[in-house]
Amino acid sequence: MVENTLYQKIHGHTQMSYKPLPKKLKIKNSKIDGQGLFTDKNITAETVLGMSHIKAPAGSFENDVIRTPLGGFINHSKEPNSELVETDAAFYLVTLKDLKIGDEITVKYQWYDI
Repeated sequence: MVENTLYQKIHGHTQMSYKPLPKKLKIKNSKIDGQGLFTDKNITAETVLGMSHIKAPAGSFENDVIRTPLGGFINHSKEPNSELVETDAAFYLVTLKDLKIGDEITVKYQWYDI
């Protein structure tokens, strides 16, 4: 898990600053599965890419979360380059390491069977 500075970065975001996809990401065909998220610019480690899932009332949605467009295109990897960081109301997609242009954003799935 990344440091407390990440907590400050996430909580510095206002709830009204939501965008479906950050300008530095593109949806493209993936070699992993279907389509995925790919970098359009170099991205440094511990970058908060945006809100991937919103928490829902218990029992109202599968796994009690609603995927945002950002969360809908993240593919699984056993060696992910990003992770989902939980807050009280949502999950945020955060890079674990520096990424180059063209890298696919991946996480280790925690809610879905693969």
